[in-house]
Amino acid sequence: MSAIPTVSVEAGGTAEHCLPIVHRVGVFGGAFDPPHLAHHQLAEAALQQLGLDVLHILPTGHAWHKARVLSPAVHRLAMCELAFEDLAKVHIDARETERSGPSYTADTLAELAEEYPGVALYLIIGADQLLAFKSWVRWTEVLDMATLVVAQRAPQDGAVAGPSAGAAADLSAVDVPFVPLEMPLNNMNATAIRARLSSANAIDADLDHLLSPDVASYISTHSLYQDPT
Repeated sequence: MSAIPTVSVEAGGTAEHCLPIVHRVGVFGGAFDPPHLAHHQLAEAALQQLGLDVLHILPTGHAWHKARVLSPAVHRLAMCELAFEDLAKVHIDARETERSGPSYTADTLAELAEEYPGVALYLIIGADQLLAFKSWVRWTEVLDMATLVVAQRAPQDGAVAGPSAGAAADLSAVDVPFVPLEMPLNNMNATAIRARLSSANAIDADLDHLLSPDVASYISTHSLYQDPT
């Protein structure tokens, strides 16, 4: 896991600090409740295909569009650290969990634009989010600040089906610009994973195709998802 890269500072034409120059910053938000292997696959694909210098993983704070209560931020942040620890250019960003009141993507992008002046911002979302994009708060501001990068997913959600289950969502009628992210279809879904983890035999279940071993161990240690939601 890397620290946040900083744009090099120059004085009199000579670099004072040999710090990496950042050109492309990825933004990948979500509940991550829990972060699963499809999240990792998406992050890895974004880093490789977009040539990102850093990818901010942003667990949601007070999500205006979610009715259920999320697991405490301390657990979701800790699980993200474990889930993405092998990706050197990933930064787990807690800012949305530290805000009071609803947390909006437009606010996050505005903050990142100030922190990384002049860089290209790439907002990574799923096809389901793209289809609902115009319902987002201040969605036009989001488009002004970042390029949308969209990962397809199979329409059937679940915790047992593997990659290439189902057909890709039809995005032909979407009238906002976006860049497709090439990766295998996967219908892995955190809701179904939480339900499976709440079952009596969850500890003995084969979770290798759903969660990293470290995340599964963390969930077991902290007795998370005992009640399916």
